[in-house]
Amino acid sequence: MATDRQERHAARLLSRDFFNRDPRRVARQLLGKLLVRSDGVDRLVGRIVETEAYLGEDDAAAHAAAGKTARNAVLFGPPGHVYVYLIYGFHFCLNVSCLPEGEPGGVLFRALQPESGIDIMARNRGISGNPFQASKVLTSGPGRLTQAMGITRSRDNGKDFLSPASDLQLMEDGFRVRKIEVTPRIGITKAAEPLWRYTIAGNEFVSRPSGLNSKST
Repeated sequence: MATDRQERHAARLLSRDFFNRDPRRVARQLLGKLLVRSDGVDRLVGRIVETEAYLGEDDAAAHAAAGKTARNAVLFGPPGHVYVYLIYGFHFCLNVSCLPEGEPGGVLFRALQPESGIDIMARNRGISGNPFQASKVLTSGPGRLTQAMGITRSRDNGKDFLSPASDLQLMEDGFRVRKIEVTPRIGITKAAEPLWRYTIAGNEFVSRPSGLNSKST
């Protein structure tokens, strides 16, 4: 794509230190990285094109705002772990924990660009026909991407994204993003003003076009 530099090397796991930082920095720098699901048979890969940052108890929109509970305990644990929650009774949302253990924060994955295993993603989403023609809707939204990647709370919550043994990993392959667009977060009523949603500018797989309050960097 014109917005990105196509430069690749063998994919490798991201480091723990990458996530041991402010979620706003992590959310921005996760753009262009890879979300990989590999169970030994199937390998599904999506490039991260849209994220949102959520902070701790001072962020009214964050799950951690209410303090530590059984539901959100992963956010208070070590960085780089999988936090999955259910919304509207049937959509799962995928997050990664950030900051040192005991200090809550996380990043929500909002959209992926399908890279590998597209036929399986389509099957997981119940989409028939040519999966490549439907690729724009496979993973363009938090509920869609978890369904496409087979991610659920019972299967994945608490897993270590950075373990070589994990079947759900975050990796990098040298892909570089040229331009990032920053907007308010989507679908929330509390703390909706901060510009903590990040997208690869011009990417066709983001969940929603940017609005008037966006800015590019």
